[in-house]
Amino acid sequence: MSKLVVQKYGGTSVGTIERIKKVAKRIARMRKEGLDLVVVVSAMAGETDKLLDMANQISSSKKDREMALLLSSGERISSALLSIALNSIGCSAVSMTGRQIGLLTDNSHTKARIKEVDANRAIKALKNGNVVVAAGFQGISEHGEVTTLGRGGSDTSAAAIAVALNAERCEIYTDVNGVYTADPNVVPNAHKMDRISYDEMLEMSSLGAKVLQFRCVEFCKKYDMPLIVKSSLVEDSKGTLICEEDLSMEQPIVSGIMNDKNQAKITIKGVPDQPGIASKFFIGLAEENLSVDMIIQNVSDEGHTDISFTVTKEDINKATKIVQELGKLIEARNISADPNICKVSIVGAGMRSHPGVAAKMFSALSKENINIIMISTSEIRVSCIIEEQYGELAVRVLHKIFNMTNAEKNS
Repeated sequence: MSKLVVQKYGGTSVGTIERIKKVAKRIARMRKEGLDLVVVVSAMAGETDKLLDMANQISSSKKDREMALLLSSGERISSALLSIALNSIGCSAVSMTGRQIGLLTDNSHTKARIKEVDANRAIKALKNGNVVVAAGFQGISEHGEVTTLGRGGSDTSAAAIAVALNAERCEIYTDVNGVYTADPNVVPNAHKMDRISYDEMLEMSSLGAKVLQFRCVEFCKKYDMPLIVKSSLVEDSKGTLICEEDLSMEQPIVSGIMNDKNQAKITIKGVPDQPGIASKFFIGLAEENLSVDMIIQNVSDEGHTDISFTVTKEDINKATKIVQELGKLIEARNISADPNICKVSIVGAGMRSHPGVAAKMFSALSKENINIIMISTSEIRVSCIIEEQYGELAVRVLHKIFNMTNAEKNS
C-alpha cells in the first residue's frame, strides 16, 4: 500500500447531500494524489437528535441495548451515502459498519470502550483499490451486540483504526479550522494554534473543548499517532497538529481556556466520617458506569462531613438516584443536586515553570465578583466550578488577563 491516512468527517461536514458530494470530491482528489484512505463518518448533523426524539416520543424509559442499535444507524446512513457519492464520480469505495471494520468493544451498550480492531477486512479492501468508508461511533461486543462509544465516539473510532492500520496520520475534519485558544463564538479574538501537545489537548478535551474527543487524543498519545484537526469547509486548511511536546521551545503559560457547561454538582451533607463511607458512593456510581470529575470533602465536624462531586448533566438524574439510595443506608442528612454550574479552566504546558498562575486566575475572577465553588488542579491545568451564568464572562476575562490575543506568543 502507498501512504495511508485515516480521516474522520463530523456531522456538519456530511450534514447535507451537497456537503457529502463536496467531501467525496476532496477524497477523490487525495486518492488521485496517491493516498490510501480510510474515512470515518459521523451521523449527518441533527440525525442523532432526530432519532433520540423519536425514541422519547415512544417511551421515557429506554433500554441501552435498543438505544445503541437505534443511534448507530445514523453513522451507517452517512457511510453508505458517502460511498455512493464516491463511486458515482469514479472513485472506488466500500462502506463498512463498525462490526465490518472489526471494531471490537466491551459489553457496555452506550459507553463502550474499544478492546481491539481486527483490520483484516479493511486491509483487503484497501489492497483492492477501494476507499474504505467506515461508520464511526459504533462497534460490536464479544457477545455480538451492537455498541456505541458515547459522545464524540467517531473521533475515537478514527484514532483506533489509524493505530490498527499503522497509518501515517489521523485527520479530524470538522466545521472549525483547528484548535483555538478559546471558543471563537465567546471570544471573537481567539486565535488558532498551529500545534499543541498531546498533554495539553488531553486536558482541553476533558474540560469542554468540543473540537476533539478525549479518548481520541488518548489513543493517539499512547501510540504516538500524529493527529491533525482541520476544517472540511475550507480548502487547503492547515489546521492544528497535536503531537509530542517540543521541549526545545519555551511553552506559552496558558494555551487554552475552556468553559464546560455540561457539568452538574451533587452534595451529600451529614456523612458519617468513617473509613469506607465515601467509597460506597463512588463504587456505586462506578458500577453503573458513571464518571465522577471533581470531588471535595469538608473537614469533619462532630463526626460528620460533607462531600460534593461533579458529573455530566446527562448523568445527574441517574447519579442522584444512586446517591439517594446509598444515602438512606448511611443516614446522610441531606442530598442535593445543582445543574446550574459550569467548569472554567486554563491549560498550558508553560504553567509547570511559572508560579502564581492560579493566583492570577482567582484574582481575575474575584474582580468580576465571580464566586468559585470548587477548585481542581494538575501540573498544566487549573479548573474552577462557578455559576453557569458567569461562564462566558469568565472565559473572556481570563483570555484577556493572560494576554492570549497575541498569536505570536501562543502559536
